[in-house]
Amino acid sequence: MSIQENKQLSLWSINRYAFINIEMAQLLQHETETTDPRILRSRRMLIEALARLLNKKEFADVSVQEIADEATLNRATFYLHYPDKNALLQAMTASRFRDLIERRSITFTDCSGALRAIALGVCDYLAESTGCPTQLSRMAFEGSIIPIIEDMFKEGLAHHGMAPGEDASLPATTAAWAVFGAARRWFQTPNRIPAEEMAARIETMVSPVLFGASVQP
Repeated sequence: MSIQENKQLSLWSINRYAFINIEMAQLLQHETETTDPRILRSRRMLIEALARLLNKKEFADVSVQEIADEATLNRATFYLHYPDKNALLQAMTASRFRDLIERRSITFTDCSGALRAIALGVCDYLAESTGCPTQLSRMAFEGSIIPIIEDMFKEGLAHHGMAPGEDASLPATTAAWAVFGAARRWFQTPNRIPAEEMAARIETMVSPVLFGASVQP
């Protein structure tokens, strides 16, 4: 093969790689935006299939092909929705946490008591996930729960009002990580205190961070 042919092949490979990455980014961008019932059904089937497999084996031992087979879908369909099994794992934990938040009707439009309710929700979710594989205790929980908490805090601060020149993103992000970190430390502590008591402590610790830049009544 000539040098010119090698250059053309390399350029084609680079362009093809970039095209695949753009396609994947577009798929991920619309992950939570779609309302197509067929897409939602396929994603639900994949999440449920992974949940069933995790009752039988460790996440590291589960393959994409096994997930697709368990969901009665083909491998290509899996990759239409998720780039890999880690993304599916994050989608599963995020879905379960959102379900918990919705069941308890927790919102942050009224800041009174919302921080404690969210902290309690995180503590309870971690406790309810005791039987899950160890992989869930770090990557998946952090990658799926923290963004949900952060969005709730941003919404709450928008209603609460920010001081002139202050951005809600920084306190919302800091507080979300603080809530999750404190809840995880509580969960990992032997003979831990009741979740309700821990949620009250988290509220006391995190409130100054979350509301420090907000408009004071």
